[in-house]
Amino acid sequence: MPKPIHEIETDLLPYQSVNAEELARNLLRLFEQGGNVLTEFIERNDAKLGPYSAATEVTEATNTLTDLARQWLADPARFAEAQGTLLRSYAELWNNTVRRMFGEDVEPVAEPEPGDSRFKDPEWSANPYFDFWKQAYLVTARWAEDMLHNTSGLDDRTRQRAEFYLRQVASALSPSNFPFTNPEVLRETLSTNAENLVQGMSLLAEDMKKSGDLLKISQTDVAAFEVGRNLATTPGKIVYQNDIFQLIQYTSTTDKVRELPLLIVPPWINKYYILDLTPAKSLIKFLVDQGLTVFVISWVNPDASLSHKSFEDYMQEGILTAADEVKRETGVDKVNVVGYCVGGTLLATTLAYLAARGEEVFNSASFLATQIDFQYAGDLLLFTDADQLEALNTLMSERGYLDGSRMANVFNMLRPRDLIWPYIVNNYLLGKKPFPFDLLYWNQDSTRMAAANHNYYLREFYNENRLAKGELTLAGARLDMHKVKIPVFELATKEDHIAPARSVYTGAQLFGGEVEFVLSGSGHIAGVVNPPDKVKYQYWTSGKRAKTLEQWLATAKEHPGSWWPHWAEWLHELSGEWTLPREPGEGLGVIEDAPGAYVKMKS
Repeated sequence: MPKPIHEIETDLLPYQSVNAEELARNLLRLFEQGGNVLTEFIERNDAKLGPYSAATEVTEATNTLTDLARQWLADPARFAEAQGTLLRSYAELWNNTVRRMFGEDVEPVAEPEPGDSRFKDPEWSANPYFDFWKQAYLVTARWAEDMLHNTSGLDDRTRQRAEFYLRQVASALSPSNFPFTNPEVLRETLSTNAENLVQGMSLLAEDMKKSGDLLKISQTDVAAFEVGRNLATTPGKIVYQNDIFQLIQYTSTTDKVRELPLLIVPPWINKYYILDLTPAKSLIKFLVDQGLTVFVISWVNPDASLSHKSFEDYMQEGILTAADEVKRETGVDKVNVVGYCVGGTLLATTLAYLAARGEEVFNSASFLATQIDFQYAGDLLLFTDADQLEALNTLMSERGYLDGSRMANVFNMLRPRDLIWPYIVNNYLLGKKPFPFDLLYWNQDSTRMAAANHNYYLREFYNENRLAKGELTLAGARLDMHKVKIPVFELATKEDHIAPARSVYTGAQLFGGEVEFVLSGSGHIAGVVNPPDKVKYQYWTSGKRAKTLEQWLATAKEHPGSWWPHWAEWLHELSGEWTLPREPGEGLGVIEDAPGAYVKMKS
């Protein structure tokens, strides 16, 4: 039987420990600091209309949800019926809460989804007060989702916008985000006489000072990590560099290596060492330990002087130059290549360019969470319409680059419940510094994007989808993905918010040759960075070629654990005979030790 309400209150709210004088003093400090922070915030770009800024997204959300409300009100009878459903749920919840306060056991009206960490504190269920706010929130959020789902007359893009902004608003209004409806925050406030809120305001002020264009909410203890010291530590050398990349060759760890080397093309919108975090999580180290000679492109963190570097430059001076240097270093005629995310899109474009010219540079290509057909590119399409691109182009033209904080802001907004609000609560309400976490350090180590390159990418791929349509011309060549005949390995991740699995699968069907398609569990990062020693997720293979991902998955075989060994077997079959290990820089010379200078450049 639940405790009587007066006992629960006594457990939850330690009134005896509250020092009224200290509490009042801390509240005065809080108001003073809060005023200073608010004044500074008003002067920042966050509070002004601009591409991907908080002010712009609030405006967009307001406009979209207002239009949705008008759509609902256009059918008064149906809206009244829906309101009646919501009010009945509220009445049932209130009745259950009163019964609980008198000691009865009652079934909840609404429960959080499994894995919803916002309501993990026991008091969310044990205390009727917090349980009421939790259930009221869940009932309202689900009612709004159902209303949107049942609203007819919306085109696909309008519905997608409404779903996105409804998710933003619902995440923001969770009772876990407010001091007086979050049991953990309230306990901390009373036990520390509001010192947590004062400390939280100080942490907010620190984040604002450290942030660039837009506010970066600290997600981890950045002092705990350093690239080259405890991140990106796989031994290797920089064997070539130009204006836009350094080429890393890794030191072999096996007595024999495969004849054909492997070149990795990471995305330019973040840093390559997501594939080389710690030794236990390093895909690069895993590949080296498999007996492959591994090279990685480490893109520069561009400033205004590189604003003119185009998508074509990233192909010619990037991938193709890197491939030439790898061949010079190793003495081979062809190279195996892998692209991750945006790096994979650049790679696919390069393969179509080579096919159009009848050139054979690569023996095989692997793609990790890569989109080629952007028809089903998910919520990121909302940030690439004509108006957004015009504003973004104006901003980039002024500076010569896009600040990494803007793209980081967009990626965080795709998963606000996991990537925004937990850190606001932990840092600014509980007044605690975030825990050290290597993945989140990488996530915050953002990089700038050259204006010409990034504008082309967003316009031609996201907005126009020209490569998939066969309409893209680059460096004088008309590109046709069907002409790419080399063996292809394509990995999609099941819960990907950045490169949705459906989108990846659709793009994989554009290749003209044999494609080994694999679906991994989890999302864009964890689904890729999934080492074999941790049997955390699963993967699927061998599905029959089908029109849709769902049809493919219906015939696919599920395997526990990491997809890495499966890919390694595929690579070995296409990597030639065994030969002696190569010392980095034997042909090209050595510039410096890995990870090199480019990846250490801060935005």
